[in-house]
Amino acid sequence: MKKIEINTSFTAFESVAELPQDVQDLMHKAIEVRKNAYAPYSKFRVGAALLLDNGKVMLGSNQENAAYPSGLCAERTAIFHSNSIYPDAKIIKMAISATSDVNPTLSPTPPCGACRQAISEYEFKQNTPIEIYFMGESGEVYKSDSLKNLLPLTFDKNFL
Repeated sequence: MKKIEINTSFTAFESVAELPQDVQDLMHKAIEVRKNAYAPYSKFRVGAALLLDNGKVMLGSNQENAAYPSGLCAERTAIFHSNSIYPDAKIIKMAISATSDVNPTLSPTPPCGACRQAISEYEFKQNTPIEIYFMGESGEVYKSDSLKNLLPLTFDKNFL
């Protein structure tokens, strides 16, 4: 038997104002688009903004459905829309912001497991890492240099 250790690291910014200007702009778009979330059940609103290598910014917000799990998270909404419009573009950066209509969301909120798997698929497809910045409604912002920090043991087409 052997023990395997996996270490990840993130960069923590005190606020959006501490981010590089291009990431501030991207995060402000994620904050704005979370207002478009359709979240009548969870009351949890998420916005995502993607910067593509062609300079385009793609947005997504979570969209719920009474027939769970038919809804879709903000990250996957943005990723799938991006790939349907610009299938050859690479995702360079992703900004995610979450808030709740019920409780303050003051901790950085990472992508859920399903979104991590979807982001992993696109990192694998484009063969380049995606910088992921995530936050709650305010306060600290965490940066991951790649999805591999959030999901170190990825499942991809090589297993099929």
